[in-house]
Amino acid sequence: MGKAIVITGAGSGFGAVAARALARSGHTVYAAMRDTTGRNASRVTEAEAYAAEHHVDLRTVELDVLSQESVDAAVNTVLSEAGSLDVVIHNAGHMVTGPTEAFTPEELAAVYDTNVLGTQRLNRAVLPHLRAQRHGLVLWIGSTSTRGGTPPYLAPYFAAKAAMDSLAVSYAAELARFNIETSIVVPGAFTSGTHHFATGGHPSEQTVVPAYEARYAGLMDQVSERLAALAPADADVSQVADAIVRVVDTPHGSRPFRVHVDPANDGSEEVSEVADRIRAAFLTRIGLDDLLAPHTVGRTGPRAGRGTGDVRGGGTVRSGRGRRRRRVPRRW
Repeated sequence: MGKAIVITGAGSGFGAVAARALARSGHTVYAAMRDTTGRNASRVTEAEAYAAEHHVDLRTVELDVLSQESVDAAVNTVLSEAGSLDVVIHNAGHMVTGPTEAFTPEELAAVYDTNVLGTQRLNRAVLPHLRAQRHGLVLWIGSTSTRGGTPPYLAPYFAAKAAMDSLAVSYAAELARFNIETSIVVPGAFTSGTHHFATGGHPSEQTVVPAYEARYAGLMDQVSERLAALAPADADVSQVADAIVRVVDTPHGSRPFRVHVDPANDGSEEVSEVADRIRAAFLTRIGLDDLLAPHTVGRTGPRAGRGTGDVRGGGTVRSGRGRRRRRVPRRW
């Protein structure tokens, strides 16, 4: 049975590709984006044309993650039109590049606002509904930069994505007893198929940039070229969309906690595997292992959840063509 899904930042990149893939999988998908009557009007038209051509239920909705009023209105629209909401996908994000010192505190805060606070605005709008229905999935689009190799000149973005990941991990435990599931899809560096670098911001304060340029001339071009060289020739953003579809289509309660899609293999998976395993073991030690999986009220207390032996609690899954480091349960 198809689910009602809202995905933020769905005008381009991972979001647009995933929205179309989810619609093809039989779901009612709301591709959320801001300025739908302005600069994104053409993307609304493209989504409508795609839906008509492929006979899928792909819709668009105005949603600016920087505005609680806009977020609330979008969620009300979805609930009014679809009658329900089953899956929330936090995909909206904004990247900036440049020497960290050059960014003002206000510019760092703006990156944090989009990548972190935007997810909180949406959660505050949707979670009352998901809690009331005692069922749902919150899916976060993270980044391997939170735990893998990190090149310079991307610190504000990396810091914000790390904060978002921490928020997702905490939410996972806090929502489990409402039978709301959490999964984190972790893309690596995709140097084509997204608009991250093309639309990314730069520091407005340029006085310190020349000093860095003298010692790090052409650094971002070098990083992009070398990341592209690390990735397999067939690396494509559709791999991220495919992973999202597989997570959504997996039966409730058996979805993986974290899925990596990392063509460059920057090491994030190894670190996440340890961190997620320690998280599961610690919750088990303090008698809260029921928080490792979604469930209805009545399954609290020691050994109520699945503990460290389940991919939900401590495992990671590699999606795509990279090397798999852990045995993946057959169900996924």
